[in-house]
Amino acid sequence: MELLANELRPKTLDDILGQEHIIGKGKIINNLIKNKKMFSLILYGKPGIGKTTIAQVIANELELPVRFLNAVINNKQDFDIAIAEAKMQGTLLLVVDEIHRMNKDKQDILLPHIENGTIVLIGLTTSNPYHKINPAIRSRCQIFELKSLEQKDIIKGIKKGIEKLPGIKITDKEIKHIAALSNGDIRSAYNLLEMAYYADNKHEITEELIKKINSKPVYFHDKNETGHYDLLSAFQKSIRGSDPDAAIHYLSRLLFVGDLDSIYRRLSVIVYEDIGLANPSLGPKLYAAIQASELVGMPECIIPLGEVVIEMALSPKSNSASSAILAAYADVEKGITGDIPENIRIDTKTYKYPHDYPKSWVKQEYMPKNLKNRKYYEPRFNKYEASLYNAYKETRDDIK
Repeated sequence: MELLANELRPKTLDDILGQEHIIGKGKIINNLIKNKKMFSLILYGKPGIGKTTIAQVIANELELPVRFLNAVINNKQDFDIAIAEAKMQGTLLLVVDEIHRMNKDKQDILLPHIENGTIVLIGLTTSNPYHKINPAIRSRCQIFELKSLEQKDIIKGIKKGIEKLPGIKITDKEIKHIAALSNGDIRSAYNLLEMAYYADNKHEITEELIKKINSKPVYFHDKNETGHYDLLSAFQKSIRGSDPDAAIHYLSRLLFVGDLDSIYRRLSVIVYEDIGLANPSLGPKLYAAIQASELVGMPECIIPLGEVVIEMALSPKSNSASSAILAAYADVEKGITGDIPENIRIDTKTYKYPHDYPKSWVKQEYMPKNLKNRKYYEPRFNKYEASLYNAYKETRDDIK
């Protein structure tokens, strides 16, 4: 018996839920399909948001032969067969799931056929391709991030599913509850809806029945649909405010619903925005904790994440570096730049090499003339940053 999620899989771009930023009218993938031209792509994002569906729709719309492979499950011979098919048919759309786990042997046999256009590769992954995918593959593909589906998209999908289930009894309240539990994953929503439908002899779906199937409390959406962002905001502000108890409370709520991607992204911002030069060793420590969490998965990952979050909350804080770069970036956005001084250009003969001078410093101009007195960095005198700045002042003869 075919699953509801498979029965409802979209056949055209118009049927796809969400992802308007790449498939909407006038957007990149929509235009490529209209122009009957496709290039190798990597689509990444959370499960159940349409990566495989978009790949299948591209094949349907362009009427291209397609083969689906998995970088882990399928062996080198499977890839050889796909290449042979591509040569016979002229072009093959090869969709590779879990592409971040593709080994070198498989990459090596694909690369020349991607380059000559025999194979149009669509790689699918839940991992950030800039970190996890081999540069040789990455450089030959355009990368697009898929966004989590909004609750309105999930509700629209659920209503399509309801039409396929004869005799179903369900109210808007239960529809919203299923949408909230899905956490942006339409496949999860369809599976929960279908199981609830068959779990009751009268096909009556109640909130009590849904809770028996999926007992997770709904933390990510409130009546204003801002609960997810409020939770992330509370998490960051608790770390910034040096409250370890509140920080691990909000971390636990994020972990409970399995939103690891949001945790990783937010912590990566916090460690540089809020802690910064007060404790620069925390950046590598956080990355090590994220790697450990990816390795062990749930539930064990709560331990390395909990440990690093507590250390971040206890750490001294400084936003001097983030304030400096944001101020400098704002100037560049406004066009406040200026000519690079003559003495530090490539073909200069007037550059003074600092290492040839005592203390490895010599007075010369680095800033554009019109920004000569512009100050972006203002030190915060925590222990590490103060020692760093004092050492800097000792090097410079022009600073008292």
